[in-house]
This record gives sequence, structure tokens and C-alpha cells, in this order.
Amino acid sequence: MMRTTHKPTKPEYRDGDGFIAEIIRTSRRKTADVRVEEGSVTVVVPQHTKPEKIDQILAEKRQWVREKIALHLEAAPISAKEYVSGEAFSYLGRNYRLKVEEGPFAPVKLINGRLVVTTPHGSKQPHMIRNALTRWFKHQANNKLRVKVDRYAAVVGAHPNGVGIRSFKSRWGSCTINGRVEFNWKIIMAPIRIVDYIVVHELCHLKQHDHSPAYWREVERIMPDYQECREWLKENAPSLEI
Repeated sequence: MMRTTHKPTKPEYRDGDGFIAEIIRTSRRKTADVRVEEGSVTVVVPQHTKPEKIDQILAEKRQWVREKIALHLEAAPISAKEYVSGEAFSYLGRNYRLKVEEGPFAPVKLINGRLVVTTPHGSKQPHMIRNALTRWFKHQANNKLRVKVDRYAAVVGAHPNGVGIRSFKSRWGSCTINGRVEFNWKIIMAPIRIVDYIVVHELCHLKQHDHSPAYWREVERIMPDYQECREWLKENAPSLEI
């Protein structure tokens, strides 16, 4: 398989009056599709859809979106986080303090060691800040993990048919029967060595589809300290939450 170099994607957002929607532009659609997953709003639109048209779509679906978000909040587990300035969030094993600012919505930025979230006046609801952080972490995971897959695929000697970022409930990654590797975006909160281990773990499944001794020998060939990484995950998995 030919190796491709991943180019980071730049997110696009629109203020939906009470929620923030991420805009996904694609040449594969002729109509718009509004989705609410994990309390986050996404609008998939044809490539050249004007912002005004997107705002119109959001206005028409506003009540439906708010109801979906409310249902998610009711079902979501209680978090110890308050999503206020000063709280710490882990990214690649380092803690960064949250800074909540007021103003026109802007995607989360990592500035001078702080995760800066800017929300419109009167909209500092915890769920909006959490969703903004979740989007940022997912984008970082998408970009960083694809780069790592490119790097380690050559070392492992196996190139996947695709790379995906997902929200798994009880696993850190998977390798499909079609040769696609997928990762839990939350792993991006772990130290870099742990992220590397998860990438190597899934890439090795392209050569050995089980967890046989031969499989673990392949993992050990790339990462002699893989057992330490496994233990770290067992002990620290509950802390990898937003």
C-alpha cells in the first residue's frame, strides 16, 4: 500500500444560539444532514454551501437539536469536572489549565499552556464548554494519531486501509477485518509513549489478528516496554476523561 502523508484538518463552526455546531463540508452530499452525537452538533453539507444557508438550517432544526442535547445530558454520567477556569485537563500526559473567556465563539486554542475556550455572552453552560473541549481533543487525536500511524506503519511493516477516530466505551482501539485501524480519541490524553503503544498494538494486528504469543512478540519487537504501557493503562484508564 502507498504511504500517504496526513495533513491536519481545520475545523469550522457556527453559533446555533444555545449550542455550537461543527460544519463538515463534503463533495459526496447534495443535501444537508444535522447530527447530534454525545451532545455535540455536527452539520454535514455540500462542499460550497454558504454560511447563511447553514444558519438557516440550524434555525429550522434548533428545537430538535436542543431536545437531543437535553436527552444526552440526562443520560450522561455525572462528572467531577465543573468546566471552569483553573481546572486541569490532560493532553499527551501533561496537564493544561482551562481558561474560559467571553466573546464570539472560537474553537479551543492551546495558548501559553492554557486551553482557552471562548463562548458567547451568557452561554457558559458546562455542557457547551465540555463539548468545545471534546471537539478539540477529537481533532487533536485525529491529526496526531494519523501521523503516528504513518510513522509506525513503516516500522511494523504493515499499512492500514484507513484510520478512524471513534468513541469506544471499553477499548482503546480496534483493527477491522478490512484492515482499517480505529482509535478511541480519549487516548490522546495519555502520555506520548502510551499513545505510541496503542498505535503499535493495532498495527501489529494487521499481521497477527489474535493475541497469540506470536502477536505479542511482534509488539515487543517494536516496543520492548509494552508491558509497562499495558499496566499504565490498567491503572490510569479512569482518569482519561473530560
